[in-house]
Amino acid sequence: RTTNNYKAGLMNSSKPPRRPSVVPVDTRYDPACTRCPRLAGFLREVKNRYPDYFCRPVPQFGHQGGRLLIVGLAPGLHGANATGRPFTGDHAGIMLYRTLYKFGFASASSSRQGDKLQLFDCMITNAVKCLPPANKPIAAEVNTCRPFLVRELGELPHQGVVLALGKLAHDSVIRAFGFKPTHMPFRHGGELMLPEYRTLISSYHCSRYNTQTGRLTVEMFEKVFAQVKSLMA
Repeated sequence: RTTNNYKAGLMNSSKPPRRPSVVPVDTRYDPACTRCPRLAGFLREVKNRYPDYFCRPVPQFGHQGGRLLIVGLAPGLHGANATGRPFTGDHAGIMLYRTLYKFGFASASSSRQGDKLQLFDCMITNAVKCLPPANKPIAAEVNTCRPFLVRELGELPHQGVVLALGKLAHDSVIRAFGFKPTHMPFRHGGELMLPEYRTLISSYHCSRYNTQTGRLTVEMFEKVFAQVKSLMA
């Protein structure tokens, strides 16, 4: 499915494969987290402007124990930050949930607040749980939030698949296993071996910018999900 050189990137790293590092929190989600002052302050500002919005760290969504873990960047202002569910209520969710439905991972092809959508064998999360200003978390915030991602990755079954949407999510997954992204760079459609027979597949993020500029097309996104299904067969 990929070149041996790319798959070998993890194996050629200076460190041996291992489990994600020890998590300094005992949960995958802290609804009251204020570890990042800039993000906590921004959420308070947004809550004042939009009192009905969720405006808290957004929890993962889906099938606990599913073999596919999708990792996005962070909640969107009028999407997950408003609804409290990843990729729900914004443009990025349109392509994601349509594709999940087409490949048998979702009970419906659209997502909205208050629906009864279910995911099958799949969990969705974000590398950063809180809404960042301008949709751009800084490195310190990604690092501070990574222990939650580490916990989620640690719960992924053996031979599970991680689908990283975008370079930031890709890099955070790589760092969660204690490796350097320079040894395993992001590449759309790239496939990397992870410890315990897990696999990382990376894709351009299904953001409005990427889909409207043609960087990511429906065909390209579906091809990535075909890779995922092949690995899970």
